[in-house]
Amino acid sequence: MPGAWPDKACAVVIGAPVCAALVLALCGCGSSAPRPSTTSSAVPADLLAQARPIGRGARFHPPATGPVVGTCKSKLGARIGAHVELFAANRVVLIAAGIGTRPPIRYSAGRIASARCYGDLVTLEPTGVVLVRRGARLTLSDLFQSWGQPLSEHRLASFSAAPGQSVRVFVNGRPRSGAPGAVPLGAHSEIVLEVGPRVPPHASYTFPPGT
Repeated sequence: MPGAWPDKACAVVIGAPVCAALVLALCGCGSSAPRPSTTSSAVPADLLAQARPIGRGARFHPPATGPVVGTCKSKLGARIGAHVELFAANRVVLIAAGIGTRPPIRYSAGRIASARCYGDLVTLEPTGVVLVRRGARLTLSDLFQSWGQPLSEHRLASFSAAPGQSVRVFVNGRPRSGAPGAVPLGAHSEIVLEVGPRVPPHASYTFPPGT
């Protein structure tokens, strides 16, 4: 089906498009931002400034436990992609694979290759790429509901904002005011959510073909 996620698409590597081992070890998710300067290691300096390690422990790896949003269909179908990044305590919080799917689930190379059914939004790998069924108008609230994690102006999954602070939201590199859950999962949008130390937000993401 034109526009459908290809069955044999390459996995989106955390840190794409930069493939240096250093960046894969340090950063959470990728960017296709301009690269005005480089370091001696040939890693763009702006990407190094945006890079953070993936956090350790269960708080940084919440599993998918929520309900399917919309109708659970046997075919993945045509999808648009949005990219969501989470940072807390100056570390990456991984968005789980398997959101919006139901078992039995089969994995291939770390990516969900098949599931019994797929909801209106799904994640097939823990890269932050959220696949939304074409025609569905969904928001971050829908994503976090299906994930089974809280989201509010003062709560981001397993983390809470410090007193007097709130969850910071950026869309395509620009600050977004209002309730975080109201942010639409628009086609090719780059959405960054943060609590704790500020992380320079990515303004864009290189999406796989077909999204």
